[in-house]
Amino acid sequence: MSRSETPQREEPRCGTVRADAGYVTAEAAVVVPVLVLFTGMLLWGLMAASAQIRCVDAARAGARAAARSEPRAAALAAAQSAAPRGASVELRREGDLVRVRVTAQSLGPGRMAGLMSVTVGADAAALAEDAVR
Repeated sequence: MSRSETPQREEPRCGTVRADAGYVTAEAAVVVPVLVLFTGMLLWGLMAASAQIRCVDAARAGARAAARSEPRAAALAAAQSAAPRGASVELRREGDLVRVRVTAQSLGPGRMAGLMSVTVGADAAALAEDAVR
C-alpha cells in the first residue's frame, strides 16, 4: 500500500467539539483518589503485618532468654529490644514453662493513625533449662 492509499484521519474542524471531550478528566478525578486510598490501605496492612512479625520475634527472644535462666530484667530487655516501639512485654513462669506475651499498637498511615490503629500481639513459651534433668 502506497502512501497515497493509506486512509487519512480527519482532523476536527475549528469550532467543533468531539463527543468524548471531558471523559478522561472525569475518569481521572474518580480513579486517582481510589488508587491513593488503595495504596494507603496496602501500606497500613504492611505496617500491621510488620508489627505482628516483630511481636512474634520479640516473644521468642524473651522466652529463649528466660528459659536459659537469665535474670528477669535481661529476658525482658531481650524481648523489648526486638519489639515494636511502645510494646508491652509480660513474662511469667508456669511450672516448667516460661511464657512471654508481647502486645503493641500498630499505627495507621498519616493523619488517620489513631483511627486505623490495630492491636497486635504474640505469645511464646519455652521449657526452662533448670526443669530439664
